Amino acid sequence: MLGPVILAASRSDQMRRVISAAPVTKPVVNRFIAGENVNETVPVVRDTTARGLEVTLDVLGEDITDASEALRARDAYLELIEALAPLGLGERAEMSVKLSSFGQALPGGHDLALKNVTPVVEAAAEIGTTVTLDMEDHTTVDSTLAIHADLRERFPRTGAVVQSYLFRTEDDCRMLAEAGSRVRLVKGAYKEPASVAYQNKAEVDKAYIRCLRILMEGEGYPMIGSHDPRIISITQELARRAGRKLDDYEFQMLYGIREAEQARLAAEGHRMRVYIAYGTDWYGYFMRRLAERPANLAFFLRSLATRG
Repeated sequence: MLGPVILAASRSDQMRRVISAAPVTKPVVNRFIAGENVNETVPVVRDTTARGLEVTLDVLGEDITDASEALRARDAYLELIEALAPLGLGERAEMSVKLSSFGQALPGGHDLALKNVTPVVEAAAEIGTTVTLDMEDHTTVDSTLAIHADLRERFPRTGAVVQSYLFRTEDDCRMLAEAGSRVRLVKGAYKEPASVAYQNKAEVDKAYIRCLRILMEGEGYPMIGSHDPRIISITQELARRAGRKLDDYEFQMLYGIREAEQARLAAEGHRMRVYIAYGTDWYGYFMRRLAERPANLAFFLRSLATRG
């Protein structure tokens, strides 16, 4: 019930100011955000990978208002790639990017985002890793998938994200599940209208399983973005039926959530990738994490109560 309210608050400048200024917020945010800059985040990457996990890194920032901010986003990722190079992790440390931070919503945004993200994908390839394009609200899907297709012509390991709550996603999965593709399946974390997306959690979950089956039976590489124990179990069964080995797909979970489960899956031989976000523009990301799972919201409210 509170999810739509929290998602609406994630777009509110007034709520951003109130929550960001609250003294009790920062310690809670630190559970989900690895650091404010690349120097604080690299040790987290080093520690996480040393424990047998893999990572995907997100430099926080979205809804930019001018082209200069898009250039700063590009440069922030290039700085990250330069910092990762000495670690020699290859695809064990990839990047996740939101094209909105590269200018997708600005005038001429499709071409601008493609222009700005291409040097990041090129630099990632030079150190033996890759980039996954995060999916945002439904108005961006066609542009994001078109940019993904353009990038894959030169960099076939470029990944895409699809969201099961959108009605169109099963068709998108069929299109994407081709040889060499990398597709991350998530439920979705934006407030979407009933005209384009399932509104009921049970329907979203059913759609997730349908999409998961398509990806598992396809020729690509599925990346299962979920903390749901039931979905994890279903994934393992669908992978078994499809004849997939443990390295033919991977699980992905957010930094700071279900860490014991992450360790368990890795110990069983599964590829387990942790989504690590960092930066100072954490508000929208943080609010979506609260909206996604009641446990996250309860954690935040308990912290407000005990620290207030």
